[in-house]
Amino acid sequence: MAVSEEECSNAKVRSSSSPSSSSSSAPSNGVHYLAKSVLRGSAVLHAIYGHFRSSFSYDIVFGKETSIELAIIGEDGIVQAICEQPLFGTIKDMAVVPWNDKFHAQTPRVQGKDHLVVISDSGKLTFLTFCNEMHRFFPLTHIQLSNPGNSRHQLGRMLAIDSSGCFVATSAYEDQLALFSLSASGGSEIIDERILYPPENEGNANVARSIQRPLTSGTIWSMCFISRDSSHPSKEHNPVLAIILNRRGALLNELLLLRWDIRDHAISYISQFVESGPLAHDIVEVPHSNGFALMFRVGDVLLMDLRDALHPRCVCRTSLNYFPNAVEEQNFVEDSRVTDFDEDGSFNVAARALLELQDYDPMCIDGEGSNVKSTLKHACSWSWEPDNDKNPRMVFCADTGEFFMIEISYDGEDLKVNLSDCLYKDLSCKTLLWVDDGFLAALVEMGDGIVLKMENESLQYISPIQNVAPILDMSIVDYHDEERDQMFACCGVAPEGSLRIIRSGIIVEKLLKTAPIYQGITGTWTVGMKVADLHHSFLVLSFVEETRVLSVGLSFTDVTDLVGFQPDVCTLACGLVGDGLLVQIHQTAVRLCLPTRAAHPEGIPLSSPVCSSWFPANMGINLGAVGHDLIVVSTSNPCFLYILGVRCLSPFHYEIFEMQHLRLLNELSCISIPQKYFERRRSSFMNHAVGSCAAALPVGVDTGNTFVIGTHKPSVEVVSFVPGDGLRIIASGTISLTSSLGTTVSGCIPQDVRLVLADRFYVLSGLRNGMLLRFEWPSASSMFSVEIPSHGCSIGSCMLSSDTAISNTAAISLEPKMLAVDSIDNTMDDLPINLQLIATRRIGITPVFLVPLSDSLDSDMIALSDRPWLLHAARHSLSYTSISFQPSTHATPVCSVECPKGILFVADNSLHLVEMVHSTRLNVQKFHLGGTPRKVQYHSESKLLLVMRTELSNDNDTCSSDICCVDPLSGSTVSSFKLERGETGKSMELVKIGNEQVLVIGTSLSSGPAIMPSGEAESTKGRVIVLCLENLQNSDSGSMTFCSKAGSSSQRTSPFREIVGYAAEQLSSSSLCSSPDDTSCDGVKLEETETWQLRFVSATTLPGMVLAICPYLDRFFLASAGNSFYVCGFANDNKRVKKFAVGRTRFMIMSLTAYHTRIAVGDCRDGILFYAYHVESKKLEQLYCDPSQRLVAGCVLMDVDTAVVSDRKGSIAVLSRSDRFECTGSPECNLTLNCAYYMGEIAMSIRKGSFTYKLPADDILTGCDGVITKMDASNNTIVASTLLGSIIVFIPLSREEFELLQAVQSRLVVHPLTAPVLGNDHHEFRSRENPVGVPKILDGDMLAQFLELTSSQQEAVLSLPLGPPDTIKTNLKPFSTLPISISQVVQLLERVHYALN
Repeated sequence: MAVSEEECSNAKVRSSSSPSSSSSSAPSNGVHYLAKSVLRGSAVLHAIYGHFRSSFSYDIVFGKETSIELAIIGEDGIVQAICEQPLFGTIKDMAVVPWNDKFHAQTPRVQGKDHLVVISDSGKLTFLTFCNEMHRFFPLTHIQLSNPGNSRHQLGRMLAIDSSGCFVATSAYEDQLALFSLSASGGSEIIDERILYPPENEGNANVARSIQRPLTSGTIWSMCFISRDSSHPSKEHNPVLAIILNRRGALLNELLLLRWDIRDHAISYISQFVESGPLAHDIVEVPHSNGFALMFRVGDVLLMDLRDALHPRCVCRTSLNYFPNAVEEQNFVEDSRVTDFDEDGSFNVAARALLELQDYDPMCIDGEGSNVKSTLKHACSWSWEPDNDKNPRMVFCADTGEFFMIEISYDGEDLKVNLSDCLYKDLSCKTLLWVDDGFLAALVEMGDGIVLKMENESLQYISPIQNVAPILDMSIVDYHDEERDQMFACCGVAPEGSLRIIRSGIIVEKLLKTAPIYQGITGTWTVGMKVADLHHSFLVLSFVEETRVLSVGLSFTDVTDLVGFQPDVCTLACGLVGDGLLVQIHQTAVRLCLPTRAAHPEGIPLSSPVCSSWFPANMGINLGAVGHDLIVVSTSNPCFLYILGVRCLSPFHYEIFEMQHLRLLNELSCISIPQKYFERRRSSFMNHAVGSCAAALPVGVDTGNTFVIGTHKPSVEVVSFVPGDGLRIIASGTISLTSSLGTTVSGCIPQDVRLVLADRFYVLSGLRNGMLLRFEWPSASSMFSVEIPSHGCSIGSCMLSSDTAISNTAAISLEPKMLAVDSIDNTMDDLPINLQLIATRRIGITPVFLVPLSDSLDSDMIALSDRPWLLHAARHSLSYTSISFQPSTHATPVCSVECPKGILFVADNSLHLVEMVHSTRLNVQKFHLGGTPRKVQYHSESKLLLVMRTELSNDNDTCSSDICCVDPLSGSTVSSFKLERGETGKSMELVKIGNEQVLVIGTSLSSGPAIMPSGEAESTKGRVIVLCLENLQNSDSGSMTFCSKAGSSSQRTSPFREIVGYAAEQLSSSSLCSSPDDTSCDGVKLEETETWQLRFVSATTLPGMVLAICPYLDRFFLASAGNSFYVCGFANDNKRVKKFAVGRTRFMIMSLTAYHTRIAVGDCRDGILFYAYHVESKKLEQLYCDPSQRLVAGCVLMDVDTAVVSDRKGSIAVLSRSDRFECTGSPECNLTLNCAYYMGEIAMSIRKGSFTYKLPADDILTGCDGVITKMDASNNTIVASTLLGSIIVFIPLSREEFELLQAVQSRLVVHPLTAPVLGNDHHEFRSRENPVGVPKILDGDMLAQFLELTSSQQEAVLSLPLGPPDTIKTNLKPFSTLPISISQVVQLLERVHYALN
């Protein structure tokens, strides 16, 4: 946790009167940034289990310091993410308050749900409930415990919850605690009574003093409630709290029992238990035992009988160090979890403090190492088996990584502890969670967690839980196939160090690709043989003048003639109208086909298919759709709509007949028929059918007779057909979109339209201009309401105002009748329901096609436009995520036994079969390297990754660090260069010397710390090593350059045979990529005859550890050594490093970066210092210094005058040369702090980005919205990676864009739907560790919530009055007093969303 201790006043800024903090104005040089998380931290610090979505859902909540993730473990044992939300605060502890049947909910939507209770740096105790409609947690109430921050002397460190859910306790690190009783009345107050200790106002000082000393004077290590007989009402007894306490100066911890006398409103001392022996560290209540608890000590565990609180006693002592049966070693991964202090202080102490939630002052960078391990085992995590009230069982993990089970059984009147043998061995777990179906989630600090399953009294490995934390270094490389970036990151620590390839979007696993020979594809469909089939039987490909039908299975075989489809026409639509009855719609006819058994085992037993056709009268069909027992086609010029049915005349003889036709006032643009039955399929992933908010069908919508159409009016219409009664319009929504300037948006014709039933019934429409719309029935908004007592209003009331306008971007009007035909009955005289336009989004400029992933009405969809997106059907408003795949023209789901989640994309005239698991938590590919990967560089010539590893484990102990070359396609190590024994790699850079490149490495030759407690450098030594990477085919022994690949070719050949065109393709193992993002299917691999090898060139010893290397001016490089840095080059013989100049700082140098002639030096006290090197005189000159003390973690120069720097306290700042004074060469010429941002996470690596945030529509929309200014951000974007595994992108904005979004942010931070859920003051949180009055970087995570709202909610947000004065700078354009256009805000935020996805 990046903390801000009150005691660290010396780390604060020197003076608030400095030039950087004397004004609250915006940056003088026009530097404006927006910070957006593209990957939230993956380090899980807390994990709890409960019924959060409904009383019968089984949910996991992962607490990740600054965000929370709701997930489940599926039937296959894979952790699947449901949602994740930022907190705009820092979690200290979290727990679940179980639902108690004695409670009465304020609203039925909360009834039966468990509550999530969190204490955080807001200083508040927060109760959260999950809202299924909004798909996120919302606060029920906040209780102020202390001042915001992370002080050890105030409440808010630890939580304990009574097993009945009636009482909550929280403590500080030392001395203080508070107890709360929860109200069962269901009123607005969740808390019934509370008591603090010590009391805030002590009436009798002598009495208070007499009871204070034996109570909680000391450090509180652990606490839990001791339950009473559950048959008694909870309020009839006073709760008992057990505490593990370390009194100041005591050698042993004691068990202290306290009672809360509710009637007397006092906390009283009951008894204490101290026994000589190992150190006690945790106390855990035994569930359903009514008075028993386990006390964990170093080396053993005690079963405590606390039923008689006056006389606590130990009834059983179990050692953790001796077991009768050893476990076979080969079943386990050897554990060598690193806890040593890193010499340069770069991450181990910081990361350990972050992940263990310990107080840590990053300014105090030295400390004692923890490399002395105890020989006694101790439990570091545990979890009880859920729903076991007979013989409670616990699985715990020891610090050795061994898993054991404790079973509590009755032996007469007492309980007995049965300790199992070792069940499994892996890394030591930070958090352990036992969930339903015998699954256990084991989370480690700095590596992947695992899912285990309890089977036959043993634990079996099931699947990994990805964790990329900590990210120690990264390299951003353009992904050549898809013209998007991917990141190579050094993740984890020894022994689980790995290289990860991180990409944005949803993972797709590439299974199959054909040659680019499929030009002119106009449509793709998959159909089954029967309505109830779980798998598809046929794949239909339509071309401009041709149609092909392929069988789906282990092979794709052409069966067009056996199915009966007409092959020489372009198919407009096809589908299954009934069991065994396939329909093909083309321009001249509707064709009904009965496939043969040769095409499908359940086909007709004839040699050729049976077919019949229906033809329109002298008209051409332009659209069609097939549903169960229903076919709908339309014609143009004249415009008619035909409703067709199918009837059986004799066995194997069916005919299509017309049930109704009518003339249209407007031509149709699309038709969609949902599946016959509206019942939603239960999904283990989304489990939409949770809560009591089951969506009711609107009036007029019936099963099996409803479809939806899009018209050229333009509009969307929901139509119902009942045989005998005819057609009837149920609901209609006219599409009329306007820009912020009042001009009509063109191209609003629906291209595709779908009905969706997920918690509510709504209509989705993709337009031909690249926009996406969502319509809802007007009454839907009144169905949902979750009270927020702390804000005084309900979520439901904030979502829609039924009497107000929908949006200033749309105007809905409706003609009385869209369909005109005499046969419609008199009920059509009633107007259809006017659909409300809830949300609009632009996802491109090409037409939007909607492709459901299944026939279920609650299925997620692929939205195809300029690029593929995954549209989340159950989310509020419109929510979509990019799919990590190239732009495609068509897509269709392919479900077979071999590939149950397949999708067929058509891209670049090729067919791509991929498998998408959109519940996968991270789009990350892992290459296990071992050791701790510290640095990574990408060499474009050889297409190899150069990785520096430390803490390698070798049997002969000859080397602990090396430089290895890794193939990014396979993860294999091509070659390596080992450092000398006792030498540790510290830094590494590719340095360009003229037209040549070398690899320069900085090392340490000394053991022990690099830095004194004062911040000055220790007396150490290091080396600068120069290497070159040679292609042995073209190597020149006298050259120090990287050699080009010999015989390389850009010509790629497909690794797959074509899958259609009268040939069958086997889905063999050779067709599978090695991982979800393995580019070996498309990329260029190294030639098998090529060998690249690192060759030693030279080495130079320097008087200090070389913690930083940096290229400089294409002729030099910079190298630090202690508190000195050198300008280095190469002698004429190209073999020896030559030092040209040296500069010195007062403290240890942590980073070096350069831009043209400017040099930025970051040290561990004085922050960033600017230097210039004069080549002629060979002298370094200090130009500017940091106005604040700063422990630099990373730095990058944007230009010669601007630096972006991250520190070890969780902040990032932009500093630049001030324009208000001339450069005099004096160190007193301070840099100006332009803007700052508190992340709450330490960013160790900062890089420049390389993309421009711009929608393809920007070129078309130029000039439509005056405030949206085009700005090239390609060279000014900043990418930062953190120790918790986050990746944050800082995007530059123009002044107009900044002012607009700042006005929006000031309202979002106070609106009940978007305010920080933990009760943090958003401005205070983002301003920590920075001077008062410094402009802030905009919070992209806060602003992103605006896109998740409906149009009416967006209006409600923008209509709020101005927020606190410090959220809007006085000299900015007062957007708060001017109407803010929703379309302007949405368009700008869509740009950011589009670019970052």
